[in-house]
Amino acid sequence: MQLYLNATSPYARLVRIVLIEKGLIDAVTLKWCDPWADDSALLKANPAGRIPALVTEEGTTLSESMLIAIYLDSAYPEKPVLPPSHLGEVLHLAGLGQNLMDAAFTTVIARKHYGNAIDESELGQRRSRAIQRLLEQLNRELGEAPTASTLSLGDIAAAVALDYLAFRLPEVAWQETYRPLASWHQGVITRSSFQATAFTTS
Repeated sequence: MQLYLNATSPYARLVRIVLIEKGLIDAVTLKWCDPWADDSALLKANPAGRIPALVTEEGTTLSESMLIAIYLDSAYPEKPVLPPSHLGEVLHLAGLGQNLMDAAFTTVIARKHYGNAIDESELGQRRSRAIQRLLEQLNRELGEAPTASTLSLGDIAAAVALDYLAFRLPEVAWQETYRPLASWHQGVITRSSFQATAFTTS
């Protein structure tokens, strides 16, 4: 398999963590690229020019991090990140994480192209309110950090989104406001899968 990615995408990091947690990382060639540079190999794998993009062993190309994670769990069922016994709960948490990731990522991209003043626009304020509501709900719902041998997709999505907030939008300072959530997050990011995929700008 081949995975197109970069070091700052929360979506690509989610897939890398899934691969590590499932013991599949050695079966994948990481293809580092710049999605903003219209990389020809990436565009062949995903015409949208977005990462992550996975090329399966059969040569099928897949895009969108959640869909890639679902495929990996179906094709390689050992160490499931979508355990059937509480699938609804896991997908619920994954949705919260995905929404937080989307709001944070869109904020970062909007600032990159239009400056920080874009935060005062109607859409910018809507994203900011969404981030706070999602943080409040995650703070209510998450307790002790998971201790299972494999994280669920929900745990991964939520923790990656929180890490991305700390990485790209540190002024949100969610760790100070949401102490229970910060404690949960700290328990997750000590895992080797998170340590090996830490965000970096280099």
